[in-house]
Amino acid sequence: MSFLQKIKDSLRKFMVGRRGADELSLALLIVGLVLSMLSSITRVGLFYLIGLVAYGFSIFRMFSRNVEKRYAENMKFKSLWQNGRSGVRQFINRVKNMRKYKYFKCPECHARLRLPRKVGEVTITCGKCHHAFKQKA
Repeated sequence: MSFLQKIKDSLRKFMVGRRGADELSLALLIVGLVLSMLSSITRVGLFYLIGLVAYGFSIFRMFSRNVEKRYAENMKFKSLWQNGRSGVRQFINRVKNMRKYKYFKCPECHARLRLPRKVGEVTITCGKCHHAFKQKA
């Protein structure tokens, strides 16, 4: 058995029971990289320190054997990430369509609704809670 084969086998044995990199670990690596670059540009040591913490936590997550807990953390991160991304997408769409539509919230359930501009005052029924109210567009 060659030296490289022995190293490969020992690494394989070390990684048994570990999951490696997931989405949260990769996001932490990217955050650490961005903060390290930002600290070198701005010369603020706090960015570098927070970047190192992100690197350390990412490596800890990759080598952890507590798979269930890391999986739960990753699922929580993915749900928060998707909610944040959809909120940003909705905001961008509202800004793009600001000239065509007026956006507002239902007073009962706070669902986001829209009306075409220049239709005057109309009675609206919310599609979510079926509450009727007047709104001017």
